[in-house]
Amino acid sequence: MTVQISTLAHSEDTRGFSFAAPSEALVFLGHIADLRCTSTTPGTVRGNHYHLHKRQALIVFPGTVWSLHWDEGEDTPAQHRSFPGNSAVMVLVRPGCSIAVRNDGEQLLWLQTCSSMPYDPKEIIAREVI
Repeated sequence: MTVQISTLAHSEDTRGFSFAAPSEALVFLGHIADLRCTSTTPGTVRGNHYHLHKRQALIVFPGTVWSLHWDEGEDTPAQHRSFPGNSAVMVLVRPGCSIAVRNDGEQLLWLQTCSSMPYDPKEIIAREVI
């Protein structure tokens, strides 16, 4: 499988929630060369592209309803899965897999992306999956 989705365990107290990057994400990446925190407004999409060489671990934080859209490489069908937004979800993405996240809710959606290589716009190829 080229895209792997899992729900993250978390701890929570009166201050809020806390999530640790699972060891499988760190092994998958090898090392973290780029780290981005992103918000997505209601009704908008982030992504619809793939990376030529880098692996990504995407963490979507709880808070609002959202959906994940992806393919597993060129000439493969687009797939999708909806999430209620009540837990953090980790998505591991291999190079060549196009991915998009859509905020289907009414609040901001927050994402954290860890990448195995630094950001390079020449490594990003548009391919719509939604």
